[in-house]
Amino acid sequence: MSKNFAVIGVGGYIAPRHLRAIRDTGNQLLVAVDPKDSVGILDQYSFDVKFFTEIERFDRHLEKLRRGPEEGRIHYVSICSPNYLHDSHCRLALRSGADVICEKPLVINPWNLDALEEIEAETKHRVNTILQLRVHPELIKLRESLKKENTVHDVELTYITSRGPWYQVSWKGDHEKSGGVATNIGIHFFDLLMWLFGSVVGLKVYHVDGQRMSGFIELEHARVRWFLSVDKNDLPSSVKVGGKTTYRSIIVSGKEIEFSEGFTDLHTRVYEETLAGRGFGLKDARPSITLTHAIRTAPISPMDELAHSLLKK
Repeated sequence: MSKNFAVIGVGGYIAPRHLRAIRDTGNQLLVAVDPKDSVGILDQYSFDVKFFTEIERFDRHLEKLRRGPEEGRIHYVSICSPNYLHDSHCRLALRSGADVICEKPLVINPWNLDALEEIEAETKHRVNTILQLRVHPELIKLRESLKKENTVHDVELTYITSRGPWYQVSWKGDHEKSGGVATNIGIHFFDLLMWLFGSVVGLKVYHVDGQRMSGFIELEHARVRWFLSVDKNDLPSSVKVGGKTTYRSIIVSGKEIEFSEGFTDLHTRVYEETLAGRGFGLKDARPSITLTHAIRTAPISPMDELAHSLLKK
């Protein structure tokens, strides 16, 4: 049976992936809200989407639908709003009688999860999030192969995704609103590392600025050096020559894991899993949110001998 969806933040960068996922899983979008009205993309999916620019009117409409006939009620609210609004919008959705599919990061601070757990219990509805790397076929294969081993790996994670000057002007460049580089662009990869190699034993942060971060994490089965950046000047020369603007690399014990392809439909796969009752919930999201908060609040450390052996300058 198809489900009715609403979207909060439909004018945002990530919203088109959610719109495609709603359509491609055989469901329908009925309502959308965004403070900006440049949302002509809606016409690619339906000419019958009720659109609001004010969250209060959107909330009122959801309540009207909740009290109306079953066939018109909203079953899921997809949240694509700025990071710092996610927990508030999750609460709105739960109280409207809907389940949630929230873009990353689910929340910025771990204690925000506690309140959502309470409201889940009160409303009997569920918050799901997008941890799309967990459904990437090559990474699933890697996890299965690692399960057969009993060793500690040396791992290098590099993720560079180029952003122009707009990034620092927008809410994404505001540490308080986005959570900074580690949370805004890195949380998927930190979730992936723990999914692959176990829980955190220790961490150090070596560099932080508005565009990049680097550090070291010790996990149960890995020693990880990591580098994140939104500066195009950090791209490897080979990537620049090819005209690409994003570089992802995970090297496990000297072997590079190739997963540069297969990203286009991962949101749809997550939606399929969520609709089948196998979504990623608050419990799944908590480790990476806790880790990125620890990274944001960690003091800058000098590199010790181990870090020198694992961290590229």
